[in-house]
Amino acid sequence: MNKDSTQQYIELFESYKDVINGHSCETMNAPREDALTLLKSKPLPTRKEEEYRYTDIQDFFAPNLGVNINRLEIPVNPYNAFKCDVPNLSTLLYFVVNDSFYNKVLPKVELPEGVVIGSLCEISKKNPELTRKFYNRLASAHNDSIASLNTLLAQDGLIVFIPRNCLVEKVIQIVNILRADVDMMVNRRVLIIAEENAEVKILFCDHSADDRAFLTTQVVEVYAGENASVEIYGLEETHQRNTLISNTYISQQRNSRVHHNLITLHNGKTRQTTRLSFVGEGAECWVNGAVIADKDQHVDNNTLIDHAVPHCQSHELYKYVLNGNAVGAFAGKVLVRQEAQKTLSEETNQNLLSTKTARMFTQPMLEIYADDVKCSHGSTIGQLNDKALFYMQQRGIPLPEARMLLQTAFITEVVDNIPLAPLRDRLHYLIDKRFRGELSKCEGCNLCK
Repeated sequence: MNKDSTQQYIELFESYKDVINGHSCETMNAPREDALTLLKSKPLPTRKEEEYRYTDIQDFFAPNLGVNINRLEIPVNPYNAFKCDVPNLSTLLYFVVNDSFYNKVLPKVELPEGVVIGSLCEISKKNPELTRKFYNRLASAHNDSIASLNTLLAQDGLIVFIPRNCLVEKVIQIVNILRADVDMMVNRRVLIIAEENAEVKILFCDHSADDRAFLTTQVVEVYAGENASVEIYGLEETHQRNTLISNTYISQQRNSRVHHNLITLHNGKTRQTTRLSFVGEGAECWVNGAVIADKDQHVDNNTLIDHAVPHCQSHELYKYVLNGNAVGAFAGKVLVRQEAQKTLSEETNQNLLSTKTARMFTQPMLEIYADDVKCSHGSTIGQLNDKALFYMQQRGIPLPEARMLLQTAFITEVVDNIPLAPLRDRLHYLIDKRFRGELSKCEGCNLCK
């Protein structure tokens, strides 16, 4: 089955190579042959591979889904339909429809000089040296077959470029909308570059506009230059038929700071891979995740933080609340290489199973080759405290409300780590709605009606 699942995509590319290349750009076309070679030698993973032991990737890719190779236009004006903003948080709002940057309507705002936000292919035609320098450099270094498949089939993407010494004060909000009349596979690409002393905050919101089966592969490459500050927030609010497989690669230069936050509120099946490497001394990162899942939802987070140089700090916290028959998985590895003296690292995974049928797999790992470091890691799996529930009911709080309050309190720590106060407030509101079983779509949004 491994070879069969992979083979259908190899044959798809070989049959439509000219069409795929013709609707893309030289920057994205250049690495396709290398990706094809890797995919042929290293097929899509099975559960026999350690990094994918908790998720059946083969099952995700087995269906024969449609792919918009001819780049047919999707009839949607998201600016008219989508009114979901975060109160008190002024954003620069952009849309990606399936895997294409929506450029028919753009925010009426003047960006700081040199800032680029737009279609990867369009920017590549104007400035090929910029995209060629960064595109697929981080992803290809990890030899991951899913990233190779994405490189093979992706035809456009999003680029965010912040030049040196530039501060983008407003949050850049990217709304990813899945829309189709048939079940579809989407291959989304994102390239984020923050040069020396640059500062940027980016909020990604994932939504499904149609009740179709979507399979999304996503590759995100993030470059944080010397003394740069990059904050990335990902909020997933899709539906039960949606499958997301996302690989994020982050490279940090000297004294850079990165906040990477993933919040899964509604989904079907999700696999998030995060690979972060310190390549310059004095850098620091915060890697946080919060997962709320029920029914038969599946969420798997796999992280690697690579301390390759001295004097860097990493702080990692993931929390899961699982109800129903939901399955959660977390495998987090912190690698401290021999040269990485004076490393400070802390990794925590805490999980709450609110039903007897929910399952959680957790595997925090430390691999240390330096001797002058301060590192800690740990994980917990528990259930709701019966004494606390009884105490709250004795004081007039109904059992469902008591359960909701305890679950909310448990997940709050991750949200409180988010630097953006308006976003924190909005997430507290959305989490409360989520535990109360209310609709996931945001107020004022007409996409899902």
